[in-house]
Amino acid sequence: MSPFVSGPVTVVTPASSANLGPGYDALGLGLGLYDEVTAEVVHGTGLDVTVEGVGADDVPRDESHLVVRALRAVFDEAGLDQPGLRVHCLNRIPHARGLGSSSAAIVGGISAARALLTATAPGTIAPPGAVTIDDARALQLATRIEGHPDNVAAALLGGLTIAWDDGARTRAVRLEVQASVVPFVPPDGVSTEGARGLLPNHVPHADAARNAGRAALLVAAFDGRPELLLDATEDALHQAYRAPAMPASYALVQELRAEGVPAIISGAGPTVLAFATDTYDAAPLLGRAPEGWAALPLEIAAQGAHRA
Repeated sequence: MSPFVSGPVTVVTPASSANLGPGYDALGLGLGLYDEVTAEVVHGTGLDVTVEGVGADDVPRDESHLVVRALRAVFDEAGLDQPGLRVHCLNRIPHARGLGSSSAAIVGGISAARALLTATAPGTIAPPGAVTIDDARALQLATRIEGHPDNVAAALLGGLTIAWDDGARTRAVRLEVQASVVPFVPPDGVSTEGARGLLPNHVPHADAARNAGRAALLVAAFDGRPELLLDATEDALHQAYRAPAMPASYALVQELRAEGVPAIISGAGPTVLAFATDTYDAAPLLGRAPEGWAALPLEIAAQGAHRA
């Protein structure tokens, strides 16, 4: 029996915002903006990749494409010979903007591969000795490819995620949250590597302690205490250090926060994420986008990557 299902499978994967202010490399939030991956195992060993939507003119169509790399990683993990593949990507998540586009590609590829495996396809029973790729194993693979777990955990699980490394593996828990957010997306991107390169090797103990307290408070704020969001999203570890790479984004964060709006740099930036509250709901926030920026009112993704 073939280890693969017959015909194409389609999965959707949410955008994500990491850090959320104080939760550096640990907290992630799934956002209601989705990329789609359709994959099919075909005869032979070839590869056919098509892409439409955001970044379609800039991404590769070969084995270096992140979705393909993730698909192949799952098949290697399962101990399978690499099959021929037909892959189509429909991209909606802006690239290089701090909204988890690379994590969505990685998790989308992993999820499509899981759906293609007979042993893990919905409604099937794994035969004895079959390799199954559960969420825990998918998170390990995604983190290995991405290099850090915050965005991939949110893309895989949705909701609010807290990810950590226990010394042997990466783990994550998911919390159900209700919130509305408005990402302000600038026209030009910033590379994650470049943004990380601006961070110091050491930070003051007081700043680390302050961030630990704010990160804990942020979990409480999401758990039915939205009035705490402004204090809870305060950061002392990374946003100010990255300001030279995204001065307009940092200025917008400072401006919004001075007016009482919980606002952060999303991930490595340069997108600014504002949380809608009773004082500032999503509608008036939309008008705060600087000229040339896009404002995207979004809900929290109730699901992580899943079959379409």
